[in-house]
Amino acid sequence: MATRERMPSADAAWLRMDRPTNLMVINGVLLFDEQVDWPRVKDVIDERLVKRYPRFRQRAGQSGGLRGGAFWEDDPHFDLDLHMHRLALPAPGDRAALQGLVGDLMAEPLDRAKPLWHFYLIDGYGDGCALYARMHHCIADGIALARVLLSLTDSDPDAGIEPSGHMAAPGRRRRRSVVTRPVGRALHAGRATVGALAHEGFEMLLHPSAELSHLGTLARADTKALAHVLLTPSDAKTALKGDLGVARRVAWSDPLPLDDVKGIAHANDATVNDVLVAAMTGALRRYLRGRRSLVDEIRAFVPFNLRPLDQPLPASLGNKFGLVFLSLPVGARTARARLREVKRRMDEIKASPEGAIAYGMLELMGMTLAQVESVMVDLFSAKGTAVITNVPGPREPVYLAGSPVSAVAVWAPMSGSVSMSVSIFSYNGRVTVGVMGDAGLIPDPETMIDGFRTELEALARIGQSRREPVGR
Repeated sequence: MATRERMPSADAAWLRMDRPTNLMVINGVLLFDEQVDWPRVKDVIDERLVKRYPRFRQRAGQSGGLRGGAFWEDDPHFDLDLHMHRLALPAPGDRAALQGLVGDLMAEPLDRAKPLWHFYLIDGYGDGCALYARMHHCIADGIALARVLLSLTDSDPDAGIEPSGHMAAPGRRRRRSVVTRPVGRALHAGRATVGALAHEGFEMLLHPSAELSHLGTLARADTKALAHVLLTPSDAKTALKGDLGVARRVAWSDPLPLDDVKGIAHANDATVNDVLVAAMTGALRRYLRGRRSLVDEIRAFVPFNLRPLDQPLPASLGNKFGLVFLSLPVGARTARARLREVKRRMDEIKASPEGAIAYGMLELMGMTLAQVESVMVDLFSAKGTAVITNVPGPREPVYLAGSPVSAVAVWAPMSGSVSMSVSIFSYNGRVTVGVMGDAGLIPDPETMIDGFRTELEALARIGQSRREPVGR
């Protein structure tokens, strides 16, 4: 019988949060302008993912009861080929076809009898291809899995398959993985990199908090912050709220120049994150107006990192983040007013203890009966409408198995009754925005992508016409 390892309570909470209408799976798409070497991709994943991190050759199980009921155990029948798939994209092989296929795959539950992850090489995307990854949230949080995903890449197109720190095979010149170079340290840690990310405005998401005993944090928490987490009411009823189905719709933008976003931020005394979230707020306003469902505010869940970024990822991975509430001022009538208010609200929550409090609550959920956790998830998820993540990737081009990555999009899952996940991913001087949503409530996510681009253009015009800082 395989040896069982008890699953940490926060990870167990994510495992039990799975529902047919909201799978707890983190999704990512890497786009390529050329065909990749599939056998070499499989070798890289085997060496840098499966052999480095035990969770990718283990299966998750539950035996009932409290915290001890969830466990990891080695899959005695593990076969890499069962997790590596190759598909042909239907004609005409454009972005709409790829988005449709990815949306369909997102709706498929992972087989609990096997390790909870899959990669799909999708051929026929224009002149290139796409690599679609699915990993269950119980393995790790999105920040960690983004680092894992990018650790598969290199800054050299002719790099070997050995992971960073491993000896090269005899006769082969040792190559360094991207995670050992400055380009990769944006995801792999280093205090200097944390400072650079903060300078670019990603500090809210990647807050390098001090060591915390998270369950203890609940007991020591500031009363006001704890009350805000527990007593925040359900979010406003809009066209984005309602009964969920199984089907998914997904869309992502053309990569947008990051320098343009930085220019807007500089002209308005704001951060990159302020500008991107304000642009998404404007896109949501346009979408809600089009559905005759505009309100003053809707609330988003924003991940708040609790893992030190100056340390390597542990082999066991796991979840080390909390969620904070960010009220989006969709009712504000001008782009400038929306940016001003988003900046003010984000400044307030950057030093908030709410992320640690939310993580402590997640640990508590994982130690309760499944039925109790389900009720808690329903209560908590009703407080928001969307999940918004902002992940900074490498600043220079990277290569997977010798092929250059042209763009990246990733999505966090939506728990309980949440209907939409928004991802903002920066890579190689450009930003890609993606929307994943319930097909019944959000049948046209590409409309939101168009609105985001329009809002960025409006914010750029503000910077050109008025140089008065937003925060004054």
